[in-house]
Amino acid sequence: MTDQLATDEDINALVALLQSDERNDLKSIDDLLAKHPDDPRLHFMRGSVLAGKAQPLEAHGAMQRAVEIAPGFAIARYQLGFFELTSGEADRALSTWGPLLAEADDNYLRVFVEGMTHLIRDEFEPAIEKFEHGMRLNQENEPLNNDIKLLMMEIGKLADKRAQSGDGDDDGNGSDLSATSLILGQFGGNRTIN
Repeated sequence: MTDQLATDEDINALVALLQSDERNDLKSIDDLLAKHPDDPRLHFMRGSVLAGKAQPLEAHGAMQRAVEIAPGFAIARYQLGFFELTSGEADRALSTWGPLLAEADDNYLRVFVEGMTHLIRDEFEPAIEKFEHGMRLNQENEPLNNDIKLLMMEIGKLADKRAQSGDGDDDGNGSDLSATSLILGQFGGNRTIN
């Protein structure tokens, strides 16, 4: 018989391993998952590692499983939605994020989701305002703030390009991509999942 959740000691040891340059990170997670198949933290970590190894289908499945097991696992829900957004599935991301919008107004994940919603609509100024506000609220997850800073830098670069070339809606080759599509395409390859 297996315990539903891994011990804090097991999780801390796994986190330390993941922060090292150890090559057997996925095997270590899978070994713990064999003992604790319903631990959402392990599925989330597995999804994060798989995303870093450019295995998007498997990563999505693992993150989705974490949210299925624990719908209130807010950071897993946020990262699953972000993963979906950077994979070009904005509607799916918005659906995944829906419960986070019911959080308190001072919840940094809610504020980040509000910023992402503005970003999807190419509303750069309100997106930046939400991201900055969310980073001020977020005192517990500095790596996530770093990801948001990277995203804001990409927004700035593309907003500058758009301003220099006029309205930026057409690249002269007849393709009509939004700046958001370009941002998410560029950022999707550089992001980390926390």
